[in-house]
Amino acid sequence: MAPMTEHHHRNTTKVSHKPFKSRHATKSLIRDLAKGKVEGTEAKPNRKTPHQQVMSKFDRRNQARQIRQIKHQQNVKSTSIFSGQNGAPRIIALVPLCGDIDAVAAIQNLNQAVDAESLWPLEGHMRVRVDRFKQNLAYVPVERDLMTALDACRLADFVVFLLSPTEEPGEEGELLLKSIEGQGVSNVLTMVQNLDTVEPAKRRPQVVASLKSYITHFFPNQEKVLSLDAESECSNAIRSLCTTTPKGVKWREDRSWMLVENVQWPTNLLKASTEGEVVVTGVVRGRGLKANRLVQIGKWGHFQIEKITDAALPISKKRKADEMAVDELKGEEVLEAPNEEQEDLAELAPYEATMEDIDALSISEAPTEKRGVLLDDHHYFSDDETHLPDAPKRLPKGTSSYQSAWFLGDMSDSGSDYEDAVDDEGDIDMEVPALPQDGLEGLDKTTFKEPTEATPSEYPQSEMFLDPSPDDEAAQLAEYRAHRKTEANEDLEFPDEIELHPNVLARERLARYRGLKSLRTSHWDTSEDRAHEPEEWNRLLQVPDYKRARKQVDNDSLVGGVQPGRRVHVHLRNVPLILQQTYNPTQPLALYSLLRHEQKRTVVNYSITLSSDHPSPLRSKDELILQCGSRRFLIKPMFSQSGNTPNNVHKFLRFLHPGQTAIASFIAPITWGSVPALFFQPSISMPGTPLALIAKGTSLPASTSRVIAKRIILTGHPYKIHKKLVTVRYMFFNKEDVQWFKALQLWTKRGRSGFIKESLGTHGYFKATFDGKINPQDAVGVSLYKRVWPREARPWTEAKSGDGSREQEMPPVG
Repeated sequence: MAPMTEHHHRNTTKVSHKPFKSRHATKSLIRDLAKGKVEGTEAKPNRKTPHQQVMSKFDRRNQARQIRQIKHQQNVKSTSIFSGQNGAPRIIALVPLCGDIDAVAAIQNLNQAVDAESLWPLEGHMRVRVDRFKQNLAYVPVERDLMTALDACRLADFVVFLLSPTEEPGEEGELLLKSIEGQGVSNVLTMVQNLDTVEPAKRRPQVVASLKSYITHFFPNQEKVLSLDAESECSNAIRSLCTTTPKGVKWREDRSWMLVENVQWPTNLLKASTEGEVVVTGVVRGRGLKANRLVQIGKWGHFQIEKITDAALPISKKRKADEMAVDELKGEEVLEAPNEEQEDLAELAPYEATMEDIDALSISEAPTEKRGVLLDDHHYFSDDETHLPDAPKRLPKGTSSYQSAWFLGDMSDSGSDYEDAVDDEGDIDMEVPALPQDGLEGLDKTTFKEPTEATPSEYPQSEMFLDPSPDDEAAQLAEYRAHRKTEANEDLEFPDEIELHPNVLARERLARYRGLKSLRTSHWDTSEDRAHEPEEWNRLLQVPDYKRARKQVDNDSLVGGVQPGRRVHVHLRNVPLILQQTYNPTQPLALYSLLRHEQKRTVVNYSITLSSDHPSPLRSKDELILQCGSRRFLIKPMFSQSGNTPNNVHKFLRFLHPGQTAIASFIAPITWGSVPALFFQPSISMPGTPLALIAKGTSLPASTSRVIAKRIILTGHPYKIHKKLVTVRYMFFNKEDVQWFKALQLWTKRGRSGFIKESLGTHGYFKATFDGKINPQDAVGVSLYKRVWPREARPWTEAKSGDGSREQEMPPVG
């Protein structure tokens, strides 16, 4: 029978009430809670930064309110320049994507929807006052031309794409969309013209849905395609244009810019004068416009500012007689004038001639005869070689280190070299990290496989090595290289491999090349490169700390200048009068203020991603047209691998393959910040479009210390193999070349590493010791590097020639 268990019930008579929660604690309660603690001695929380602190509910509400207020203030500030009778107009670019689109008719449809009338005639742009929303609009109709569309869209607050219900945009329309998207675009609207011509009417929703699917492929935020034939949808479009806050473009808002409304050319000049003062008028946008900074005027170039004067529009309300009298006496108001800190137009630093005293050259600095290739920062075999370790010797067993000093040579006069190599294996350090090919990954011992057969290629040391006859060696070399070319076509594992002619001396052909133990970490001695530097290399802009310099430039642009929203006259100094002949008032013209030092040349770097549908790889130093921000250049870029390395050495790329990303380097004026870049080439597939967009990218920090190293690979064939000792041929073709490159590390494509031991004969054969057995089908290689220098870029503008093609034109710079 189970034992009886007693059940205990909880005591219901003892009830603990909740403590009293007083909202305002008394002094005595606070004193009791503190228990003698002094203020400031409490234990601090472990979380260090303010973002890691646990905030109370009141603090979270306060922080959210502050963020909301800051956003509201920024929104009010960004839209305040548009308010008022004479506020800055909202710039709207209308881009036709199809051939049957009329941009001027689209502007008329939008104006009729809100009963707006044009204030200025249609010449380049049309200014309209919308009384319903109390806003000014500036329409910029764009031709179906690539460069004109890019110029108009990069200064527009809103871009309206016009589609046709019957005609497809085609390759030209797709090129416009990709280019406008790549350079950076603000708010976007999409409208369709002549939708009423689609019959029957029930097909119109299907057409609109198809157009929406097309445009969302490039701009996924597009929710609706509006019709220009419906007055209600035009009215909704105007409402969006007048009430939406433009998000802007980052690189553009970091600078001062304006849409040029009028250009005044000088009059009453002497016939011999070729330059004069030109006045451009517009409303300042972005940041404050400073007279000390240079300005970029469309395709004209860089110019200095003489002065900035007020150009406010007259107020429509009636003025009192005394106010009118004061205005008449006031005259021209100078808002800002340059001072002694005004930047000049020089792109390079002043040339300073340096004289070297030959007598002052010390004996230690005297040039010495070089007898070996440069490996990292040392020319091996060029001195007494006391820095090298002693060669291992064969000694009797039990010989101490003191006794070994008394042996002048090996104790054996017989046996093969392979026995020496095997016996000396414990004395030779073969654990140095090897870098096959590019020196990035080291040895890959996991892929090493044992050979299926042992190669019976032993030969004793006393056997004489006989060079093959010239005819036999030439036939064997041709057969070997033909076989190697077939393998290279099937498996591109050696993209940098070169083949030396047997009659060419490698030490002369590759005099500028050096060896590196590691491409990523080995020190690159720049003193060897000074003799090959470009002529104006030392005159380029030096930027040791890019982040700090950019911060200083950005802070400088935030202070001073004519504030945005004001209409001004900008007087430009020394403008070539020949530009008046090429000026077309029907095309949009913009003024962009350059940041400090942006006219100075340096080595600029851009990330570049070649389009995956490009038909062929792009070769380094091919001519490209670059658009970055407000400027365009004709460049011949050097491609190199991307990423950061400890020694700032990056491998040169001969080709950029479709879909691949690399760094393009060249000498051009610096651009601060991350600015989108577009790369163009003359078009072949589209006859009506002279340029084709082949790649996109972004500007990166400029640096003259970034080393671009061109690599070449010399390969040889393992002629005889005995364990770890291999006889290699076809890498060099004379004994002197073997001695010159003896210090370099050898590698194989299967991850073995070794060194040259000695030369054999006079035809370039040599013995090499490896850290493991190699496969007879393996190839032995050695990597050599030299520094290549970026090419200079030139300004580019398009000019239509007689045959309809575009050619590069160099306009004069003031």
